[in-house]
Amino acid sequence: MDDQTKNLILAFALSLAVIMGWFALFPPPEPQPGDTISQSELVPPPPGESAPASTDATMAEPLEETARIAIDTPRLTGSIALTGGRFDDMQLRDYTETVEPDSDLVHLLNPNGGNRHPFYALFGWTPRGALDYANVPGPATPWEQVGGGTLTVDTPVTLRWDNGAGLIFTRVIHIDDNYMFTVDQSVENTTDAAVSLDPYSILAQHGVPADFQSYFISHEGLVQMTDGALLEGDYSGMVDYPVSERERIPTQTTTATENAWIGFTSKYFMATLVGIPGQPATVVSQYVPGGDIYQASLRQPTVTVEPGQTASASSMLFTGAKVFDILESYEENQNVQRLTDAIDWGWFFFLTRPIFRVLNFYHSVIGNMGWAILALTLTLKAILLPLAWKSYVSMARMKELQPEMQKLKERAGDDRQKLQQEMMALYRDKKVNPAAGCLPILLQIPIFFSLYKVIFNTIELRHADWFWVFNDLSAPDPTSIFNVFGLLPWAAPETGSLMATVFLGLLPLLFGISMWFQMRLNPAPADPMQQTIFNWMPWIFMFVMGGFASGLLMYWIGNNIITFIQQYLIMSAHGSRPDLFGNIRSSFKKPKAANADKAPKTGKAK
Repeated sequence: MDDQTKNLILAFALSLAVIMGWFALFPPPEPQPGDTISQSELVPPPPGESAPASTDATMAEPLEETARIAIDTPRLTGSIALTGGRFDDMQLRDYTETVEPDSDLVHLLNPNGGNRHPFYALFGWTPRGALDYANVPGPATPWEQVGGGTLTVDTPVTLRWDNGAGLIFTRVIHIDDNYMFTVDQSVENTTDAAVSLDPYSILAQHGVPADFQSYFISHEGLVQMTDGALLEGDYSGMVDYPVSERERIPTQTTTATENAWIGFTSKYFMATLVGIPGQPATVVSQYVPGGDIYQASLRQPTVTVEPGQTASASSMLFTGAKVFDILESYEENQNVQRLTDAIDWGWFFFLTRPIFRVLNFYHSVIGNMGWAILALTLTLKAILLPLAWKSYVSMARMKELQPEMQKLKERAGDDRQKLQQEMMALYRDKKVNPAAGCLPILLQIPIFFSLYKVIFNTIELRHADWFWVFNDLSAPDPTSIFNVFGLLPWAAPETGSLMATVFLGLLPLLFGISMWFQMRLNPAPADPMQQTIFNWMPWIFMFVMGGFASGLLMYWIGNNIITFIQQYLIMSAHGSRPDLFGNIRSSFKKPKAANADKAPKTGKAK
C-alpha cells in the first residue's frame, strides 16, 4: 500500500470519527410542552378576511370527558371525539414504545389535556360571505353519531350537526386496513340563499414532540408534497416564517393543481393530510406563538351550495408507521405522489433506496433482519469484487516495485521533483496505477452512509430481532464487559451513559478486533506519526462506534472480515502474500524516527 492510499484511508477514518463523535457531543434539546388553543387559532380565515377574536373554546377535555367513537382495525385502535369530531386518540397495534413485554402501544395522536403532547386532526368548513364562524362546525362543535357503532374497515361511521340556521353538516369517515382515513364532508342548504364555504383539514402539534431527537441524519418535523415537489421543514424553521398579514401568525403557503399532502413526521411515524389525487389544494404550514403550536393545513377550493342542494368535499388522513411497502401501495394504487419520500433517504437516495429494497427482500426471504444485514453485506462485497480485485492486484504489483522505488529514492536524494518524475515513469513502464487502491475505499463512503441511513431511519429495523439479547438492531449493543456479557448478576450500564461508553459491548469489541486484523495485512507506514495513528485507529473507532446501532456494527464487522479474506486471497494469488504475522509483530514495536538511519555517528575517528 503506497503513501497516497494510506493518507486517503487516514483522512477518511478521521473524518468519519469526527462525524460520529458529533452525535455524542451534541445531544438533542429538551422539548417544551404546549398549551391549549382557542377555536379561532385553529380555523383558517377565508381569503381577504382575518380570524375572529378568540372565543376561548378550548379542547382540554381528557379522553373520558367527551363522547367518542371507537376505532378498531387490524393496525389501529383508539377513538374519535364527538366534540369537534377530533381525531385525537390513535394507537398503533403493531408497534410498542420499547421492546419490553409490558410496553405501551405507540400513541401517535393524543388529545389536549392529557399527559402526552397533544397532537390531533380536525376537519371542517371556513365561512365565506354572509356566513360567520358560529354557522359552521369548529373545534368545539357537538357532533352526533348517526346509527352508532365502531369505526372498522368494513363499517364507516357518520356524524351529523345541524347549525339551527338552515345548514346541516354531515361527515362520513372510512378507514382502510392500513393507516388511511377518508373523510367525506357534505353540507345541505335548506335556506333560500346560496352559501359559500371552504373545506379544510388541520393537524395541530402542541410543542415540539417529546420523542424529538434532532439528529441531522434523520428529518423530523414538517413534510409536504405539492405536484411532485417535496419540502421538508424543521420546527425551528416554522417559528421563523414571515408573519402573514391576513392570518397574523408565521405562515407558509403552497398551491398544488392536482396532488398534495402535508403533515408532521418523526423518524418512524407520521400523520399527514392528503388531498384527493387529481384535485387542486393549498397546503399551509403555520406556527401559533400564543399556544406554541405547529399547524399543517390542507385547504380545498370554495364550495357554493345553492338553496335546497347538497355539496360535498373529500380528503384523507394518514396516521401510522412509515412502512415502505404500505407507503408504496398508496403511491401505486391511489396515485398519492412521492409518499415513500416521507422516509428520509438522504443525499445518496439513489443508493439508499436500492440498498433498502435489497435488505427488505432478504428479510422477506430469511425472516430475520440480522441475517438479512449479513446477506446484504455479502451482496455489496460481491458487487464491488471486480474493483476490489483490481485494487488488490495493483497493491500487489506496487509491492513488487518496492525495491526499484527504493533505488530511485537513493538516486534522487533530496530532489523531490526528480523523484516524482522517475516514479511516474516507472509506473508507466510497469503499467501500474498507484491510485487504483483508492477506488474501493472511495466507494465505501457513500455505501456506508447510505446503509447508515437505512438502519437509522427505516421502521423495518426498529425493534428488529437477531438472536440472543440482540432484539433491536436499531439500538446500541445491549451487552457489556461490565457484567461479562450477562454472565454476572448485575445489569449493564444504561445506554448513552459514560459507563456504557467505557464498558463496551460484544459487537464494538468484534468491530475493533476485525478492523485491527484487516489493517495488519499491510506493513506499517514508514512515517512514525502515521504508524502511531494506524496502530491506535481501530481502538479509537471501537469506542466511537460503541454507541451506534447494532445493525450498523454487524455490517461493518462482516465487511471487515470479508475484506480481510478477499485481500489475503487475491494478493496471495498474485505472488504477494501479506506477511500477517510479521506485520502484527512490527505493530508492537516502538515507532522509529524517519531519519534515524541517516543520523551521523558519534565517536573518535581512527
